[in-house]
Amino acid sequence: MTDCTAYVTLDGLRERGWTDAMVRDLLGEADVQGRDPRRWSLAPVRLYRVSRVEAVEQTPEFTRCAADSGRRSSAATAGAESRRLAVLAAIRAQPIEVPRLPAAELERRAVRHRRLLGARSPGGAAGGALVRWQVNYLRHALSRYETLLDGLYGVTGRAEAERVLRTRLYEAIAEAYPALAAECLRRIGAER
Repeated sequence: MTDCTAYVTLDGLRERGWTDAMVRDLLGEADVQGRDPRRWSLAPVRLYRVSRVEAVEQTPEFTRCAADSGRRSSAATAGAESRRLAVLAAIRAQPIEVPRLPAAELERRAVRHRRLLGARSPGGAAGGALVRWQVNYLRHALSRYETLLDGLYGVTGRAEAERVLRTRLYEAIAEAYPALAAECLRRIGAER
């Protein structure tokens, strides 16, 4: 068994600020293929001698590579932030056009939409259920606006952009149908 204080793993190098490319270019092959002493695993762990790692960390090449890595990371972060801000600006600037329907037609479409979704309600549209169904129908009718979120695939800001878009959609529904405003405000409040 190797002395774990004399060697560092790839994860340990990453904690010290190394990237995989820096390890490959500056350290090369591992000094030892060993087992991780902290957990049982069949896969061997690449171990690098601490003295060699510290010697490389003192070189100008390491300093240059670390600075380049930091700049690339900053550029990637700045790019993601600019995409997020552009999508948020597009969401805030996009006019939202809510379909204007007579009250009876909106009720009919809302009930039909609910049935198409397979929902069953024993008491029919009692109480505030019809209002909820109408807001659900209108929200579904406005789902085309979700294309504004394209370009934010699981990156920072996606949740915020979705929340801003939903809020704008509910505000537009409330403005077009004042009778549904209380339900729209309830949904906006529930999302915050």
